[in-house]
Amino acid sequence: MKKLIYLAFVLALLAALAPCAYAQKVDVSTYVLNLGKFDVATGAFTADFYLSMKCEDNCSGINFEFVNGRAASVDKITDEDNEKFYRIQANLNSPVDLKKFPFDRQQMQIILEDKKLTNSELVFSPDVGASGIDDSVVFPGWNIDGWKAEEKTHYYPVYDESYSQYVFSINISKIGINSFIKTFLPVVFIVLIIMCTFILDPDKIVTRLTMVSTGLVASVMFHISISNQIPPVGYLTMADKFMLLTYFFILASFTLDVIILELIEQNKKEIAEKFHRATEYAVFIIVPILYILLFLLF
Repeated sequence: MKKLIYLAFVLALLAALAPCAYAQKVDVSTYVLNLGKFDVATGAFTADFYLSMKCEDNCSGINFEFVNGRAASVDKITDEDNEKFYRIQANLNSPVDLKKFPFDRQQMQIILEDKKLTNSELVFSPDVGASGIDDSVVFPGWNIDGWKAEEKTHYYPVYDESYSQYVFSINISKIGINSFIKTFLPVVFIVLIIMCTFILDPDKIVTRLTMVSTGLVASVMFHISISNQIPPVGYLTMADKFMLLTYFFILASFTLDVIILELIEQNKKEIAEKFHRATEYAVFIIVPILYILLFLLF
């Protein structure tokens, strides 16, 4: 009886390991020749690249597709039993993360998977040595920070099947100085102008209120302009947090000016003067610190 139980256990173990043992390994490499515009609204982009597949046995049974898009054209350059070589132009899309906008970093991914063969029959193996990005590739508005090729297993719970995926990821990031100048520099000047109003004496309080109100209107309009550059998202971006801090500063400035105006109208000029002296130069220390903390912590 013990022998039968042991034999059954061994057979079950062999049955479990059998699919892995017969899974065909395919070495895949990608060499990118050109990249099209990356649309931050949808994550869509175009890619022109070479795709190589080298098989241990026979590649004829492989029928791949792009999980995150469609191939616009596929030119087969090499068609041998154990090697396939293509030049492909594809329309693809990748998830977009805009939490750090306008200093966001994105991933442009090329994800392929076999249409029929599960991971028990076929496993993609990245050939890193034969992969890369051509030196002539230029991506306007973005830095290309490198690439990564890896194999992933994707499970489809509806079908209770797993497939091997080859994922070639290109890391890109916004050019920092350009993003700052186009997004934040105008608001920085608005904040500086409002900060300079703190130097004006209390008898110029009406002028201060006018300048702060104008700064608020300009900030709101500029925030709308920034928001129109990206799709609606369910979280605050770095730009949103920057503008919220700006609104808070403008509100604090407006509130302080109203308090000083009210004190002057009540002939409490000495108290108004104390408020003015306490904030006249302190604002040039406190406000920059708040913005620095925003960039460091968020």
